[in-house]
Order: sequence, then structure tokens, then C-alpha cells
Amino acid sequence: MDESELRAPLSRRLGRRRLIGLDAVAAVVYTLALLVFAGDTDVSVLLAVPFAAATGLPLAARRIWPVPVFAAVLSVSTATLLLGLPWDFFAAAAFALYPVALTRRRRRWIPTPLIGTVSGVLILASATVGPTDWHAVIIGRSLLGAALLGASWSLGRGVRERRAHAAHSARQLADQAVSDERLRIARELHDVVAHSMSLIAVKAGVAVHVAEARPDEAVDALRVIETASRGSLAEMRHLLGVLRGGPGSPGDAGADLAPSPGLADLTGLAERAAMAGVHVDLHVDAEDLPEGVALSAYRIVQEAVTNVVKHAAPARCRVRVEAHGLRVRIDVTDDGPGVRVLPGGDGHGLIGMRERVTMYGGDFTAGPRPEGGFAVSAAFPYEP
Repeated sequence: MDESELRAPLSRRLGRRRLIGLDAVAAVVYTLALLVFAGDTDVSVLLAVPFAAATGLPLAARRIWPVPVFAAVLSVSTATLLLGLPWDFFAAAAFALYPVALTRRRRRWIPTPLIGTVSGVLILASATVGPTDWHAVIIGRSLLGAALLGASWSLGRGVRERRAHAAHSARQLADQAVSDERLRIARELHDVVAHSMSLIAVKAGVAVHVAEARPDEAVDALRVIETASRGSLAEMRHLLGVLRGGPGSPGDAGADLAPSPGLADLTGLAERAAMAGVHVDLHVDAEDLPEGVALSAYRIVQEAVTNVVKHAAPARCRVRVEAHGLRVRIDVTDDGPGVRVLPGGDGHGLIGMRERVTMYGGDFTAGPRPEGGFAVSAAFPYEP
């Protein structure tokens, strides 16, 4: 666990120098308080001043050298106890121990829960020791000091564990966000490439077969290939531009990048499908959809129409997109034979459509129709 991940939000806001400055102020105030307390006793000033300074002033550096400061303060506090001088009940040592517990790596042989439990017991035990003689006073004060030290250690370790858990949760959320973004980008690239490549492959096959007999038709097919490839490259540049960091980044394509496609682009999709021999009857009854919902609806229709081009062309396809009551419904049907036109194995089109619908908590079905052809149906809710 990196130490920077264990810093509290307050620490990150104030900064290390300001926190050290606050520790310095606390050290001076605590030293003055010890001197005032010593002034109310019979202890000589010449003896009280060095011990008070040695107890309080090192606290200013507790964040810089946690372990040495704690060792020094603990030693001086123990000496004042044994010498019968004005004593701070190990409060300074407990204050110095907190950053040690907060920053030191965890050791399996240090039972922090047991230390916290024993500290509570010692606080109760110290209250039962009366000032009967010097030895009893020493025992009582020692028990109270040990209790304060144990409580400080337990508090520091507890805060460390809580911050470590929060940092671990934050890393998990970040990793999940990265995975989700990779899946989204993969899905977008698949939709762009699969649709365009299917159209290009169909038209390339047409051009090969009619190149000698009907050269004009072959030229028309090449124009379709050119248009489809340019559109696909534009969408891929848009995706890559987003990945490279947006406006101002070295890979930004600026004004050449088109916005994400939506329902208004379905007309162009239908026109491109017609070039591959699939006539699309398009009916759209949806307005003011959120951008992400409109993009998902477009991609679902795009993938469904691409499958018609792959498996059923030439065919007639009917597309209906309706949005009512914060729910979108998409139906794509065709009357083709269902025989694959393009060679190759099964792709990820249906999986991608199902994932998009599942992301919104909707329902998705796809399969052959009894009267012939294939049907894709998706319905999912969305937030306004």
C-alpha cells in the first residue's frame, strides 16, 4: 500500500508543510503548558525547562521522523515519571505514536485488536490505584500511560486500515471503469467495422462477377465501397480522437470529428444497406432521447441490419424504433432466406446487442420467424 494513498483528504488539502506547521504550533503550546504546570509545583525552573522542552518540542517533527520522535519523547516522559517531575501522563508520547501507527507497514506479530482491548482494561485498572505510596503512584501512572499509548496505536492502525480499504475500493472502481470503457470501445469498433466491411465485401463480390460483362455496374459497386470505407474511417477517427484525450491533444482531429451517431443517422444507414441489396423500411417514433440511449439504439439497428446484409441479402428489412413512457423498443425483421451470404464463422453481433440492452436492464430476443426470415427485438428503459 503506497503511503500517499493513506493520506486523509484533509492532509491532501492542507499540504505537508502546513501540517508540519500546525504540529510546530501544537508543540510550542504543549511545551508552554508543561512549564505552566511545573510552575505550580516545587520543581526548580532550571530542571523543569529542559524536560518540558525535550518532551514537547520534538512533536513538531513527528511527521518527518515518526519513529525517532516517538522514541525520544517516550524516553523523556519515562524519565520524568521515575524522577517524580511534573509528568504529562505520556500524552506527548501518545501524540507522537499516532503517525507511527498510521504510516508504518503492518506486522503480523503486532496484535492491534488485543492492544486496544488491553488499553481499555488498563484505563479501568489505573482508576483503582490510589495514591497510597510512591510505588503505587508509579504503577497507576504507568498503567494510564500504557493505556494512552495503546489507544493511540489502535486509533492510528484503525485509521490506516480504513484508508487502505477505501484506496483498495477506489482502485477496484477504477479498474472496473477501465474494463467497462474497453468493452464499450470494442463494441463500438465492432459495430463500425462489421457494418462497413460487410457492405464492402458484398459490393466487392458484385464487382468481381460483373467487371467484364457489366463494367458500369462494377464501377457503381466500387463507388459504394469508397463511400462505405470513408464513412467507416471517419467513425474510427472519431473513436481514436476520444481515446487520445479530446480537444487540444496531439491526436485530436478537431472539427473533422463527427458527433456520435444517433437516430437521425438511421436514414443514411438504410441508404448504405440498400447499396448492398437490402431495402430498409424505416419507421422512427422517438424524440429527445439522451445521447447514450440514442447511440445504443443506433448501434443495435446497425448491427441487426448488418446481419441482414450478411445472411439474407438481397432482402427486404423492416426497422421500427419507438420510444414511449421512458422506454425504447426496437424491432428489426427481414424476409430473407436466412442463408449466410458472406463466408466466415459466427461473429459477436448478437452478443453485442444483448450487452447493450442488458446495460439498461432491458429485454432482448433474436431468432428465425415461423413465416421465414429473422427477427431482432429489444426493449429497455432509460432515465430522462
